[in-house]
Amino acid sequence: MTGAARGIGEAIARQLHATGARVVVVDLGDTDPERVAHDLNQRRDASAWAVAGDVSTLAGNEALIDAAESHVGPIDLFFANAGVGVGTDLSTPEHDWDAAFAVNVHAHRWAAQRLLPDWLARGEGYFASTASAAGLLSQIGSAPYSVTKHAAVAFAEWLSITYGDAGLRVSCLCPQGVNTAMLNASPDGSGFGAATDVVRAAGRVLEPHDVAVAVLEGLQAERFLILPHHEVHDYVMRKATDHDRWIAGMRKLQARVIGR
Repeated sequence: MTGAARGIGEAIARQLHATGARVVVVDLGDTDPERVAHDLNQRRDASAWAVAGDVSTLAGNEALIDAAESHVGPIDLFFANAGVGVGTDLSTPEHDWDAAFAVNVHAHRWAAQRLLPDWLARGEGYFASTASAAGLLSQIGSAPYSVTKHAAVAFAEWLSITYGDAGLRVSCLCPQGVNTAMLNASPDGSGFGAATDVVRAAGRVLEPHDVAVAVLEGLQAERFLILPHHEVHDYVMRKATDHDRWIAGMRKLQARVIGR
């Protein structure tokens, strides 16, 4: 489980662990994943491990999967949850675009590339990823986030279409507003704070635990799209049936929240 030291990732790791799963908690740095793994092991000994891993490179993904397999053996479920929210419009620096693609998209591709040969040989495996409602709709205020989250959904769809008949199960988590550090971060040099204002204005803000409960139910049902915010389904249907009207509505929301 990447990005598992806080927020949605930590909540999902705890929810999976509560079902009896052995969990590898992956995140940047040593202390945060260690904290989560230590707490889980207090509940059930030798059932959780911490791995410090950087998903923004191919080598980093390979190293963290190697480390996870050294603890638990063959991986049954890989959850690509780590993500970044950066950037605004076409003035966004190239390094922010690169970071968004590396973490929000390429990390999924690199992990799947490393895991698929073994899963296909076994005839089973489960790849889950966290995208966003922005990947189904759009993210007012941040082009990099919107584009990369769309790509994350598309990659998950491609995986399921291409390898579903070979035993690969795929789920894609697309929440809207969740009470995490990303949503609550103060606006910084990237200006991403305006995008989070739109998310708050668009609907309910769930707690990470609520998302984790929905994720567990979705995984058990082997559902492709996991939508903790049920209204996202309605928004997607509106978009599909009248794209022009949906875009007009998004423009109104943008004007109301950030004045464009």
